[in-house]
Amino acid sequence: MPTPKPPPLRDVPAPAIALIKAFEGIPDGDPTTVNIDAYLCPAGVWTIGWGHAIVDGGAQLKGAQNRARARALYPGGITLQQAETLLAADLLPRCASVLSLARVPLTDGMLGALVAFVFNVGAANFAASTLLKRLNLGDRAGAADQFLAWDKARVNGVLKPLAGLTRRRRAERALFLGEDWQVAALPAAPAVSRSRSRSAAVGLEGALPAGPSRSRLKPLPVPEPPERTEPTPQGSVQKAAGRAAKTAAPARAATPRGRTTPPKAPPPKPPAKRPARRTAR
Repeated sequence: MPTPKPPPLRDVPAPAIALIKAFEGIPDGDPTTVNIDAYLCPAGVWTIGWGHAIVDGGAQLKGAQNRARARALYPGGITLQQAETLLAADLLPRCASVLSLARVPLTDGMLGALVAFVFNVGAANFAASTLLKRLNLGDRAGAADQFLAWDKARVNGVLKPLAGLTRRRRAERALFLGEDWQVAALPAAPAVSRSRSRSAAVGLEGALPAGPSRSRLKPLPVPEPPERTEPTPQGSVQKAAGRAAKTAAPARAATPRGRTTPPKAPPPKPPAKRPARRTAR
């Protein structure tokens, strides 16, 4: 049976190029010059433009000790238009690899997401991935979920998930499924602690002190239940009053308050009345 011919090379869809630019960025290794200069990426590879690895003698140029060599290969840096040209040249072989490995028809969204993926992880990793296997089995949803498995990088020799890769894989998955990749690339909202959400609900957020104690709020006081007001028998009331009188502390005897003003003089006695004269009868 003759081998099927590979499909003709297609242009990389514009949304995929925008996604790649958003995540690769275009750092300038020397901001004091007019053009864009080479920089050392986190992986230790000399890079220029949107993720273009600088190759010297057939191998990627690595290490801080090769700074002068990287600058000599791109003297004076490159312009923004030249960075666009380098990116287009880098995407061309990645697009060809995706089209040659895929055995199913690809929409523009699927093609763009896979090209962005291969640009980041390499064609060899894509060729051996479960993502490609699911894709060629016609399992589009299963292939889309496989993007999320590629969110790790080696940090000090240990594979660890990275927030930037997690966001990039979510964006590529959304583009693969025909969804809005820019929305999928947004950082996840920070989790709100239960104590903080409770304080916000009762309107106390502005009154909370700053610092670690903010996450351990005391619960709001619970009001005491109202006293019972239902009627009780008269005898019970009298007994309760008697018990209360016996157990109550004895009242302190009242003492007269000291005089603060001098005493007033006593009023004068009225004059004695003379007895009336007796008269003869």
